Amino acid sequence: MVYIDNFNACYRGMKMCHMIADSTEELLTMADQIGVNRKWIQDAGTYNEHFDICQAKKAKALRLGAQEVTLLQLGRMLIKRPGHPLYQP
Repeated sequence: MVYIDNFNACYRGMKMCHMIADSTEELLTMADQIGVNRKWIQDAGTYNEHFDICQAKKAKALRLGAQEVTLLQLGRMLIKRPGHPLYQP
């Protein structure tokens, strides 16, 4: 599953949010589908692997089945991933 938070950070005149997924494959597939270049992935291979995407890309991802979550919910998801400082197996 791909998740997109409700964050609205301003960056170069755009509103940006975060896109994560349960797996790298799902994340990269969605990036391809919404037209986000794979080279823009951040923290690849870590618990915090994600893309920052603009609102237009967010809307497209949601139409393709991504699930919108709050920023708090996204943070709680990251804590459950190995490598996160607060992770507890």
